[in-house]
Order: sequence, then structure tokens, then C-alpha cells
Amino acid sequence: MFTLIKTDGKARRGSFETVHGTFQTPCFMNVGTAAAIKGGVSSLDLRELKCQVELCNTYHLHVRPTDRVIKEMGGLHRFMNWDKPILTDSGGFQVFSLAKLRRIKEEGVYFNSHVDGRKIFMGPEESMQIQSNLGSTIAMAFDECVENPASYEYAKNSCDRTVRWLVRCKEEMERLNSLHDTINKSQLLFGINQGCTYKELRISHMEQIAALDLDGYAVGGLAVGEPTEVMYDILDTVVPVMPENKIRYLMGVGTPSNIIEGVARGIDLFDCVMPSRNARHGTVFTWEGILHITNARYETDDRPLDPQCDCPVCRNFTRAYIRHLFKAEEQLGGRLAVMHNLYFYNTLAERIRNAIEEDSFEAFRSAYSETLAKRI
Repeated sequence: MFTLIKTDGKARRGSFETVHGTFQTPCFMNVGTAAAIKGGVSSLDLRELKCQVELCNTYHLHVRPTDRVIKEMGGLHRFMNWDKPILTDSGGFQVFSLAKLRRIKEEGVYFNSHVDGRKIFMGPEESMQIQSNLGSTIAMAFDECVENPASYEYAKNSCDRTVRWLVRCKEEMERLNSLHDTINKSQLLFGINQGCTYKELRISHMEQIAALDLDGYAVGGLAVGEPTEVMYDILDTVVPVMPENKIRYLMGVGTPSNIIEGVARGIDLFDCVMPSRNARHGTVFTWEGILHITNARYETDDRPLDPQCDCPVCRNFTRAYIRHLFKAEEQLGGRLAVMHNLYFYNTLAERIRNAIEEDSFEAFRSAYSETLAKRI
């Protein structure tokens, strides 16, 4: 599955082979939470925007249109007309972030839907069953997402519970993959490292889940409000404990600078709603920094969003026109900005891969890590 092709310092260049095709790492996954990128970007668009992997969400798709409907339609790939890999988040983060009332038990979590208030139960088996119905390429294990900060005692108990849940996830996936009516009998399972900002817990939890020999491993529970330096410090602690021969995924991260710094610490896979969410509000990522297209200075600017970008938007439209679309509240403005930002993120990952291959990653990091974070 994961092949480590080359290293440059701690930065890793690899590939990950799946039943839905092979993708190159480092890789940024484009987030289509409810089987669609917010901003009116379709699966057809994603092919032109260099997307390798799309991420969809178990909880949201379970609520609507329901995973049963998607299974009846032939699975998520057919449903959304996407033939490349899809990773489904387990729903754990949404359960803990969206559910106002929830009860955590050893068997799982009882909560109410944020859409219609109906009672829902989700545990490891249920999460695996939903993801199996979706037929995604990669399923994430169901874990407890602990609020940060949390007490050491609570975080430790949560880590222990997450390990027990992970064992149940693995057993249930093996059972589901053996059934005759399972859409994707080669579905892969990634485990998630937790432990808040307690280094001891992060290390011990990573060692426990690594022993289960899963298809990949993620670092969860970061980028949830802690200072960036703390996130990097935790990565410096836990990444060396992650199996070298398995893909490493940093969940929910992040800015272009975060991605560069994550790669520098040995991370292979990223996802974040930032490029699409920020684009819908007029924030655009460029190779010179971040610009806000609604600013008055762009009213008669006939340059593309980024003169260094060759995305479909930059090849065809000006800053002035896209600013006008936002000011006129035309949906096209958000769509074009989302397309550009996704292309930028996917190109960033591509350029990182090239830099590692050429033994020039540190030069790339020096040139862009701070530059891409500044506001123009």
C-alpha cells in the first residue's frame, strides 16, 4: 500500500496504492464533507484542479441522504461520480463538536442529530458499518475527540477507550469486508492517535495503536485552538514513534505553512476546509501570500488572482471581475475563488513532492513557509 520512495531530512516522498488508484504523497485531500465541495465545485472540476483524494464525512452522510441510500445507489464513488480514492472521516469529530447533548459510554456515544434532533447512537461497529455502506477507499477508526485542554486523567481514560474502540473497529471491518454484498471489500482502516497535548500520552497511545498493524495512522486532536508552536512540538514528539512503513496523516491541518512544516516533521497526508471555506469569503491563497479579493484596491486590477498560477481561474479571469462578483453577491465569485484555492493547495503538495525528489525541500521551506502565511 504505502511505498516510501525518498526522504529529504524528515520529509518523505511516497505513494499509496489503493483499489481506487494510487496517489502520490505528500498529498492534500480536498474536503467534500457531504459528497460535495462547498462552493459549487463538482467531481468533474476536481480532476482539472489536480485533486488526488477527496474526503467525505460519515456523520453528515449518515444523517442525509443516509448511508443506506448511498449503498443502494452503488456507493459513494458512483453517487458522486468520482473514480479516485475517497477517505471517510469516522464521524467522531462531528459527534463531539455538533451534538449539544451526548452521553459517552463504553459501547459508544448517544446523541441527537444537529439537523432534526432525532436520537442517534454511534459506536465503533456502527461507524464501520456506515463507512462500509459508503464504500470509501479508506475508513477512519471511531475515536473520542477530547476537548483541549482536558485533565490528564480524562485524556488518559479517553486514550484507553479509543484503543479499545480501535480493536472493535478492526474486527468489524474484517467482518464487513468478508460479506458478499459489501461494495468495497478492500476498504482500508486508519487508526487515530490522541492524547491532547500530553507528550507521554501521545507516545504511549501511538505505540499501542501501532501494534495493531493498521493500513495507516493519523494524528488527531490538534489544530483545535492550541498555539501553532504546541502543535509542532507534539508532532516532533509523536511522529518519530509512528511506523516508518505506514502512511502518516495529520487531521484537519491546515494553512499552507502548516502543511510545509508538517512535511518537515514527517507527515504525508493532510486535509482542511480552509481553502474552500476562506475562498467563499473572498480570501485567496497566492505564492506571494494571502489576499482579500473584496478590498477596494482590486477594483480595477486586471491581473489574475495569482500571476504565478496557471489554474483555470487565473488563466481566464481578472481580480477586478472576481471582486465584482463578490460585491454583487454572485455565486460565481465564490466558486471561482474555491477552484483557485484548491488548485493552489494541490499544486503546493506537488511542488513539495518535487522539492523532496530534488533534495531541495529545506530551500523550498525557507522560501515559502513564512511567505505563504503573510497577508498582502
